[in-house]
Amino acid sequence: MSRLAGLFVVFAVLAAPAVALSDDRCRVPLADWRPREALSAKLEGQGWRLVKIRADDGCYKVVAVDRDGRVVKARFDPATLDRIEGGERDHHGHGRGDDPD
Repeated sequence: MSRLAGLFVVFAVLAAPAVALSDDRCRVPLADWRPREALSAKLEGQGWRLVKIRADDGCYKVVAVDRDGRVVKARFDPATLDRIEGGERDHHGHGRGDDPD
């Protein structure tokens, strides 16, 4: 096997768990979801001005303006209301793995 092919195989093996984790990050039964109002109150308490909260792929997806005036797109676990890393965008729209809306 060529060196490049070997590196590809190593990368594919290492990337597989990350893909699986991204699919599992918001697998919470609907009965265990906390209300949107709870997430809204939490974020407003942190100085965020909310534009939109919606359910998306089993997570809460938020568009807001943070206390520094930056537009933020982020995902939150619906049971814990903890922020899920990897779904944010800055005010320039340069995301880290999130879709554009």
